Amino acid sequence: MRFSALMSVLRSVGPVIVGISLGFTLSLLSVNWTDEACRAAGAEDVTAAPDGQLRGARKPSSISSLGEGESEEQFEPRIVPYKQVQQGAPKKVFRARYISTELGIRERLFVGVLTSKNTINTMGVAVNRTISHHLDSVIFFTGMRNRKVPHGMFVVSHGDERLIWNMFQTIRYILDHYINEYDWFYFVQDDTYTEADRIKTLVDHLSMERELYMGSPEEFIGGEMEGKYCYGGFRPFLENCRNDILSARPDEWLGRCIIDYTNTNCVSEYEERQYHHYELGKNSDPSKEQNEHFKNALTVHPVSDPEQMYRLHRYFTEIELQKTYDEIAKLQAEIKNVSVVAFDGNRSSQWPVGINPPFEPKSRFEVLKWEYFTEEEIYLCIDGSPKCELRGIDRMDVADVIDTAVGELNKKYKPVLHLKKQQLINGYRRFDPVRGMEYTLDLQLEVVNQKGHSRSITKRVHLVRPLSQIEIIPMPYVTEATRVHIIIPLTLKDQGFVQHFLEVFASNAFETSENAILTFLFIYDPVEAQQVNQNDIFAGVKTQINTYERKYPTVKIPWISVKTETPSQIKFMDIISKKHPVDTLFFLAGVNTNINTEFLNRCRMNSINNWQVFFPVHFQDYNPDVAYHNQPHPATVDLIKDAGQFDRLSFEESCFYNTDYMSTRTRMVSDVQENEEILETTDIYDMFVKYSGLHVFRAVEPALHQQYRYQTCNPRLSEDIYHRCVQSNLEGLGSRSQLAMLLFEQEQGNST
Repeated sequence: MRFSALMSVLRSVGPVIVGISLGFTLSLLSVNWTDEACRAAGAEDVTAAPDGQLRGARKPSSISSLGEGESEEQFEPRIVPYKQVQQGAPKKVFRARYISTELGIRERLFVGVLTSKNTINTMGVAVNRTISHHLDSVIFFTGMRNRKVPHGMFVVSHGDERLIWNMFQTIRYILDHYINEYDWFYFVQDDTYTEADRIKTLVDHLSMERELYMGSPEEFIGGEMEGKYCYGGFRPFLENCRNDILSARPDEWLGRCIIDYTNTNCVSEYEERQYHHYELGKNSDPSKEQNEHFKNALTVHPVSDPEQMYRLHRYFTEIELQKTYDEIAKLQAEIKNVSVVAFDGNRSSQWPVGINPPFEPKSRFEVLKWEYFTEEEIYLCIDGSPKCELRGIDRMDVADVIDTAVGELNKKYKPVLHLKKQQLINGYRRFDPVRGMEYTLDLQLEVVNQKGHSRSITKRVHLVRPLSQIEIIPMPYVTEATRVHIIIPLTLKDQGFVQHFLEVFASNAFETSENAILTFLFIYDPVEAQQVNQNDIFAGVKTQINTYERKYPTVKIPWISVKTETPSQIKFMDIISKKHPVDTLFFLAGVNTNINTEFLNRCRMNSINNWQVFFPVHFQDYNPDVAYHNQPHPATVDLIKDAGQFDRLSFEESCFYNTDYMSTRTRMVSDVQENEEILETTDIYDMFVKYSGLHVFRAVEPALHQQYRYQTCNPRLSEDIYHRCVQSNLEGLGSRSQLAMLLFEQEQGNST
């Protein structure tokens, strides 16, 4: 299990030899240097001074003392002329990609799963689904691989299905790539169920004081070799192990190799930590197993099919969940016992016990509001409507809370009473940022006693859905060095913004040599396209582009012309995608957007290939005629509430990689074949949400500033997209107070 055992000889001898040699060499250099300095000064090796103190050879870096027979009066200072040292070119400082590399911090556990071409899509997928979200690093090793690798799995193929050869290549691959990055290595076959949390707990309690080979010990076949190998489951010795194959099983071969060259046997217990392994019988039902050894197992083997793997996972998950509930109940009881002797008595323990106390507002503006709901409707909706239908995740949330409330009441009053829900009379909920979601329910219940008599009562209950533990999710590595391809679609109505856009972009990108390429997409309707030779509507824009290319000789601004009756983001990107490499990072924006380096860097950091797409929320200026009514318009606009708003209804800016666009576009082919209009009624945001499976990262972006512009809403888009466009135009006119002031002035004018 621990491969540092395989490197013990080299690691123990190598540093000692290098250290002794280096120390001896440096000692010789130091002695020679010191002796020469002493002789040059004319001093003896060791002399006795008149004051009885020993005088020895001066250190080269020290200040010379007075010689014998000399006095302070005879000492004359000597001026040493300054000679400027010729400095060479500074060496480039190498910085590691990760802080952990610089500090020598290693990950705790590496997991390797041995699979095959025939089982990777069945048992391999089942193993991945049951352990990958519990363990940080899981890699699957196979001899041959299928053309299509299961999604979300890191697979390494060795090109040979022989079991021992596959094991040998796996060990060599780890020695080449991961031996210095992890403390412990855990190997398992794909027909073994692993309780991932227990494996992590075991590793966290193992020390690094000795080499350890841990698992399920088994005797060698034939019994001619002393020691045990780990069932189921160095560099200088690996080739010898390959040439010395005396076993038919890969786990036995690995055990022989470790014992031969490190003298380390397989053990099932170390430092009072036990490796529990359970041998599963044929056609076993995990839910009926009552063996304590089975309940405490870290691994279960052999698993016959994926369905049995999932049943095992459910069984052990329920066990761990119940343990967690028991620990919570124990901690709550201890808190209650301690609170009795506190200054405030039982009042010092908040409800629920162990959960943070509620948020306390400091002013009237910080008071948290409650939402009112029934089983069918919720009041005061997100879009401002007074009432809307309770659906989706909100409906599931309310149903779950009601079921939980009735279940907890039955736990409290059984077996004396049995309660059934009749209806929800009133429901309230609010989100407390300190503790989570709070609920208050007024339930009408039917109560049945042990004699069968029943009556209807009303009961108020309080519930809290607490915030879960914060978890750090590992993300792929990205840099700010990626080139960004900026795509600006342009229609006839947008030409008035081009000059200002180019001025801002030139100062922020051209003059700073920003690693970005600007591309204009000229959109012609059929009539405009026919007259392009006689009257090109974008002739003025092309002239401006040529002017900037002459002003900045290293800059090229390409453009692409398209003809369409109905502008569509997806149709445009289909054309652009084919003209760029697959690893291109696109930023799709409007011509009235001010682009700077700060935002482009966030575009690079928030767009992760095959992982995440980024849809920023820009700051939209209000209509200047409304925001600055009867006032001069300012030259620059600051991010203040009276100047504009973050337009949450706009999704026209986006950052994504070409590979993600192409793969997502491929997934909607079947829907497009059934309904071609989907390309015109869907925008890129909805396409990624519905078809990609990627993280869609949506966040406000203060560095992305957009001038006021009245959008032309396309009625051929879907109803939701069209409604968002209209609502964005309305909310972008001005703030409520500004609009109210205009109406007030208009009413005053009409009255006079």
